[in-house]
Amino acid sequence: MTRYDDRMNRDTYHHGDLKAVILAKAATLVAERGADGISLRELAREAGVSHAAPAHHFTDRRGLFTALAAQGWGLLADALSGARPDFIAAALAYVRFALDHPGHYAVMFDRSLVNPDDPELVAAQNAAGTELAQGVGTLKDPRAKGDPQSAALAAWSLVHGFAMLRLNGAIDTDGDPMAAVEKIALMLFDS
Repeated sequence: MTRYDDRMNRDTYHHGDLKAVILAKAATLVAERGADGISLRELAREAGVSHAAPAHHFTDRRGLFTALAAQGWGLLADALSGARPDFIAAALAYVRFALDHPGHYAVMFDRSLVNPDDPELVAAQNAAGTELAQGVGTLKDPRAKGDPQSAALAAWSLVHGFAMLRLNGAIDTDGDPMAAVEKIALMLFDS
């Protein structure tokens, strides 16, 4: 390797916020080929950094995917927070998040990939859960008012199920997914 090559490798290593760069590349690769198809070495190559850089920030694949899932839960909490206080707006925000962030979304719900006790992950999951519950709390439906915990589970099942069906190509991908989510949410709950 020439001095020029050494300098180029050092230059490509300095991305600014290297952790964010690696997480963004990981999210893209998971969306393209799934988590099983990603190694830290390949991720480093794809991100244009040294092969040790991902391990420096995340230790191993589990650490990487835990950080990616925590980031995803945080992004979801932000999306739901922006939809306050309307249930339909929250349902749409949830599905829009899943469709816009398929790499994060895939890792967020695969507990075999993450450390479920990681404090950042737990905090981000709790923040998203709180936001989802607040959206459900705006429902006028007497059944939802009478059993808010079951209503929250029903609402989450609705949006998560729809998102998974859409992401996996199990439902028509030509229609407007947001219109479909709104329609089925109104079928299940009086908002």
